[in-house]
Amino acid sequence: MEENAQEYMDMIVELGTSYGLNIVFAILILIIGMIIAGWVKRMVLSACSKSSKIDTTLGAFFSSLARYVVIIFTILAVLDRFGVETASLIAILGAASLAIGLALQGTLSNVAAGVMLLIFRPFKMGDFIDAAGHAGTVKHLGLFVTEMGTGDNVKIIIPNSQIWGSSIKNFSANSTRRVDLVIGIGYDDDIDQAITEIGNVISADERAHNSPEPALFVGELGASSVDIVVRVWTDSGNYWPLKAALTKNIKHKFDEKNISFPYPQQDVHIIPNGE
Repeated sequence: MEENAQEYMDMIVELGTSYGLNIVFAILILIIGMIIAGWVKRMVLSACSKSSKIDTTLGAFFSSLARYVVIIFTILAVLDRFGVETASLIAILGAASLAIGLALQGTLSNVAAGVMLLIFRPFKMGDFIDAAGHAGTVKHLGLFVTEMGTGDNVKIIIPNSQIWGSSIKNFSANSTRRVDLVIGIGYDDDIDQAITEIGNVISADERAHNSPEPALFVGELGASSVDIVVRVWTDSGNYWPLKAALTKNIKHKFDEKNISFPYPQQDVHIIPNGE
């Protein structure tokens, strides 16, 4: 019994001698690696926050990604300390990553599209856009989806890959927009008088810009009307209010000046059977 106990003690001492330093060094490597990972995360986040071209969400994503990369290398260094073949482990991790990437390719495409949207920033929070067949105000831009709100207060959540893969209309990108109207008058009405009255209505509205000057011209001689094209520039925020006001006030002005708004009509001639 004493001999067996001595053998066990010798084995424990041998194992402690062989692996004790490795365990100590592994713990030190792990602690130092975690400290470096946190430092790298803060450094990347600070660098991203100083750039006006990088969104806050993108900065958080990059900083977290850098931290995980450092942690992975730390774990590999710890395993290497215990004699684990890291080369084969990296190959296994690579194969697993490929399989996971193929299984989650739709999700990863949304992440990639979200990163591209955050980098190039075709729109920002609060912009009114038309993308992927939906129009609304951007409420939130994440790595996976973009949240929009419609004018009638309906929430729309669109995968980022659909937005990045389609054309994007940003109605809030520029400070000014042009209001386009087509006003039809009768063939018996005075064209010059109609243009003058429309110009007076535009001049009376302070939201209409004088530069560039409003454009008024005959656009087409239609089947039942002479179509006058009206083009007026205004601030982007005043686009819809000005368009509604001009449409209403032009109607009132034409009623006051006895200028007609023609509508399609047909003359029906009835021929008796005897004739």
